[in-house]
Amino acid sequence: MSGVIASFALLIGLASCSDSLPQGGQSDLVEIARAEIAHVIDGDTVDIDIHGHMERVRLIGVNTPETKHPTKPIECFGPEASAYMTELLPKGTDVRIERDVEARDRYGRMLLYMYRDSDNLFINLDLIARGYGTPMSIEPNTFHRNDFVRAASQAEAANVGLWKACR
Repeated sequence: MSGVIASFALLIGLASCSDSLPQGGQSDLVEIARAEIAHVIDGDTVDIDIHGHMERVRLIGVNTPETKHPTKPIECFGPEASAYMTELLPKGTDVRIERDVEARDRYGRMLLYMYRDSDNLFINLDLIARGYGTPMSIEPNTFHRNDFVRAASQAEAANVGLWKACR
């Protein structure tokens, strides 16, 4: 039980801190914890359960078409992106989460890189590589920016996902 308490304390401390982590090599990314998917909101936003604590998460570096925005219409390929995310991460899926420099966005959502525990699938990258989203780089959370841009270029060249459906 003390491991659960320690993980939760680390999560809260890292997610609420206002100072920035250093940028640089892979060792600078911070694995916060392992979590469980509670609910998929849309193609780039999920709710997670970290040892009984619920958090809303916005995936770093990827932007999927809107389906739930209060002032924007449903965008081309948005429903497909949401359905794919629900398929990738059904309720109860175990994930590993990492943060970059900034822990939260202006809406209070945790900003994270997410990996499916069962096969180590990098969710943020997979969404872009399969054409369900495009890269979205917001400083200072740019650790994987080049990987995301490269994946989008390959998806566009292969004419998959939104690159095919939304031209």
